[in-house]
Order: sequence, then structure tokens, then C-alpha cells
Amino acid sequence: MCGRVRLSSDYSEIKIKLKFDLDAPAPNFERDWNKPPTAPMLVAIRSVDGKRTPKMMQWGLLPHWAKDEKIAYSTFNARAEEFTAKPAFRDAWKRGQRCLVVTDGFYEWKKLDFKGKEKQPYAIAMANDGQMVMAGLWAKWKSPDGEEIQSCTILTCGSNNVVGELHNRMPVILAQGDWPKWLGEEPATDDDLLAMLKPCADEALKIWPVDKKVGNVRNKGAELALAI
Repeated sequence: MCGRVRLSSDYSEIKIKLKFDLDAPAPNFERDWNKPPTAPMLVAIRSVDGKRTPKMMQWGLLPHWAKDEKIAYSTFNARAEEFTAKPAFRDAWKRGQRCLVVTDGFYEWKKLDFKGKEKQPYAIAMANDGQMVMAGLWAKWKSPDGEEIQSCTILTCGSNNVVGELHNRMPVILAQGDWPKWLGEEPATDDDLLAMLKPCADEALKIWPVDKKVGNVRNKGAELALAI
């Protein structure tokens, strides 16, 4: 599961790291240390003319047949083991609408008692402090009043040993060498792509406990990511 992420880097740094098209307009986003589902997410897609382009998309995929936006609360994650057959995600997959979801990390909660009433939040980030780039899918949806909304989901897999201390699921974190294939910039079969959807190496991540204030989505500041 991945239900809360951070995006706190300056866009100038992200643009260089993600190798966005130099002519692409900068997306309008504010640094946020506590993004919940339905919040705008920074993603990279392959444009019609083949360029790597930044977009802001609603977190929670809205399939074209959705009657309203409420479905987004149940489609912000897609299980790597089954998403290709799920109605909410299979059209995006078949159409090759894959994206990179750009973050600086995510949060997960560890149960401190059997019933899970007491939980301690932890921040997870890349060990090298770089961007944490997750495998995603995206879609276009038209609201009843004609507004077009672009949305995305994050693919998840079983946890590695680091995240497994907290939860049995984690986002699929793609190595930089896999970004071109996932975006369709380099050739890859469906089997090649599905083989990427696995937990990253333990040593790629670092983890630390943070204040429980992160549990309130109204809290957005940098203090949320500080170790306690």
C-alpha cells in the first residue's frame, strides 16, 4: 500500500534528474510533505511526439467509464499481480498509458498493538536522497459537465525487508535504467514490463520514525519528515 507521499524537491532539480523535455512548460505544484489520495501528483509521460513530459495528475485513477470522481479513493494503488485484468486499470494498460510518478518518498504506519489502534508513522526515502520514482498508469476522464481530468495510480508489489517491517505492500520503485522502457521510449514486451514490478533492493531505501502529525492531511510542512 502507498497512501501518503512527499514531493518536496525544487522543480529545477527534478527536471534535471528526470530529463524532462527542455521545452515542456513547468508544472504548477507546491512543495508538499504530505500528499494524500486525490491530491495532484507530478508524473512523467511520453508525449505524442515522443518527448518526456511533466504533468500534474489527480492521484486516484478515473477510468473513462467512471460515473463520478468517488472511485479515485479506491484506485490510488493498483496491485502489480492483478491490475492487468482489473476493469479500473486494464484499459490504461492496454493503451500503453504508463507513467512515472515522481516523489521524494512515502510514509507507512507500523502497528504497535495487536488490534492496530496504536501506530507509529515512518518516512521512507531513497538511501541516496534522490527522487523516488514509482511505476504508474494514467488515464483521461470527462466529468458530466465536460471537464477533462487526467489521473494516475501507483503500482504496488510485495514489500522488501525494509518496508516489510511496517507493511506487506510497497510501491514499485523503478531504477533509472528502467524509466525509458516503462515510458515506451525504448522497446519492451509486456513480459519485460511486468518483470519490473517487484520490490526494490533493501539497500536502496532508508527509513526513520516521524511525528504522528503526519496522520492529519491538513499538515503539509517540512517538519513532518523530521526524525523523532
